[in-house]
Amino acid sequence: DQAEGEIGAPMPGVIASVLVAEGQAVTQGEALVAIEAMKMQTRISAPRDGRVKALHVKPGDAVDAKDLLVELG
Repeated sequence: DQAEGEIGAPMPGVIASVLVAEGQAVTQGEALVAIEAMKMQTRISAPRDGRVKALHVKPGDAVDAKDLLVELG
């Protein structure tokens, strides 16, 4: 299980884009990362307001389900 503020990949895929930067303030529902899987892109959104504490991926990275993508503070 992921800790509070840790956002994991919902499925295996490749990071298509990272839409935020470390230190950036985000609001609930704001897109953080886009994952491409089976030729479809899925945007991963912030579950709550916060600040991006750490980014654990960059475009082109392959991820598995539940891999840590972003930490919100």
